[in-house]
Amino acid sequence: MLNEEEQKAVTRYLDRYKIKNKSRWYRETIMKHILKMMEEDYPTLFNENEMRR
Repeated sequence: MLNEEEQKAVTRYLDRYKIKNKSRWYRETIMKHILKMMEEDYPTLFNENEMRR
């Protein structure tokens, strides 16, 4: 799923922060991002411009 450069960056990160369980880290990182995006993109009754008035 990752190209060589991306994989190297992930490996360096995991080594630097001594993360042993790579699959858990991937799941938690991806889910945090998904949940954050869903929270920011929740449906509203009014659009953003109307709410800022």
